[in-house]
Amino acid sequence: MNRFFEIFFVIWSWLSALCLVGAVAAILGFLCVKGFPALNVELIFGNTEPLSALLLQKQVFDGLFPAIVGTLCLVVLSVLLAVPLGVAAGIYMAEYAVGYVKTCCDFLFDILAGIPSIVIGLFGFTLAVFLHKNFSDQVYPCFLISSISLAFLVLPYIVRSTQISLEEIDPAIRNTALALGASRLQNIIHVLLPRALGGICSGVILAIGRCAEDTAVIMLTGAVAIAGIPRSILGQYEALPFYIFYISSQYADQAELMRGYGASLILIMLCTLLFLVAFLVRKRIAYQAFYKA
Repeated sequence: MNRFFEIFFVIWSWLSALCLVGAVAAILGFLCVKGFPALNVELIFGNTEPLSALLLQKQVFDGLFPAIVGTLCLVVLSVLLAVPLGVAAGIYMAEYAVGYVKTCCDFLFDILAGIPSIVIGLFGFTLAVFLHKNFSDQVYPCFLISSISLAFLVLPYIVRSTQISLEEIDPAIRNTALALGASRLQNIIHVLLPRALGGICSGVILAIGRCAEDTAVIMLTGAVAIAGIPRSILGQYEALPFYIFYISSQYADQAELMRGYGASLILIMLCTLLFLVAFLVRKRIAYQAFYKA
């Protein structure tokens, strides 16, 4: 009987893995079939000369270049805002929080991780309205508000990855520097963090993907279909997820729908590029940590 259940479990595991791989392959294949015919220079730059657009000499009105730049800038700023706060919170959870305080913080971070993105977007919109009414008439839903909202959205990934990476370090390594007279802070900075950077980078990779694909947050906090490249952190901007949503819900003909498929394929390529860069950085950090050890 136990042998039968073992065989059944193995077969079920293989079938589940095949279903998952097949679903991903079907989605990517569908987007490739629909999106590749739409990929061309005109889709990205419109009627503007590519060199003039890349040098920001002329604005692109009928292409995806502003949305691509806006998405990249949004991901970079959101991650830069989330990483210091998330890593610091993860260090506190792993090294300092104990007892009831740690239990409460765990519960609160779990709640934050489960909040729908549309609620985070509504929070960002409310923040913009509050700042507009109480501090400056020049503050509206903008690039900065979107970045702050996305930073809160991805914060749990970075906190948990940092906490788990630190807690999984071998106690022998954890206590060696302390036994030799190092302070707790020195132990964290010079011993623990270098060995946990690989896991922290995994959380950053997840955060990059979440920032690049989210639509609900940016839709409420500053993304506009024809805003162009963001000129300042208080300006409006374009982003690929919002463009895809806008085109798919309001396309006028088949040509516009094909542009949406092309934008989807570009977004996947952009995410793949960001993942690759983050993965290479992670491998480099892991190699340096191993070499120093």
